Amino acid sequence: MKPALPLTGQERFFDADQVIVSKTNPAGTITYANRAFLEVSEFTEAEVIGKPHNIIRHPDMPRCLFRKLWRRIKAGKEMFAYVVNRTHHGNHYWVLAHVTPSFDAEQRIIGFHSNRRVPERAPLERVIIPLYRALREREQAEGDPEAAVAAGEAHLRAHLEQLGVGYDRFIFSL
Repeated sequence: MKPALPLTGQERFFDADQVIVSKTNPAGTITYANRAFLEVSEFTEAEVIGKPHNIIRHPDMPRCLFRKLWRRIKAGKEMFAYVVNRTHHGNHYWVLAHVTPSFDAEQRIIGFHSNRRVPERAPLERVIIPLYRALREREQAEGDPEAAVAAGEAHLRAHLEQLGVGYDRFIFSL
């Protein structure tokens, strides 16, 4: 994998009727990416199939949310999350992601499926971007990665407690 290009600060957009879809194996390696995924992420199919899904991870995305996501989907549960992704050319794009585990006939997790849609701008700008900035600040204040994630988790937990809601209700209220 080539090193990521510097961030451009340029946001990419996609149509509200488009759905970005990808599938991974249990380790998070991409096994399928639809045309919308490829167009928005500025990658070719050959560049993503067989690569870790974090190939599109943007450094502004709080680590604690990825920890929460992996815990939930590995436990067989779905998760909705606002996510900022990095493109192949250093641009970025926002999505509202719905990630679910895929099961075999014996109910064993055999991979993960993610559908991403255009998020509404008002809650994104008013709530999510400031919250993610605060989470990243907490994470960056820590010296080691584990402490960083724990600090982000603690801040998110305190934020949700202050609002008197759980994570899912918070996301669905936006």
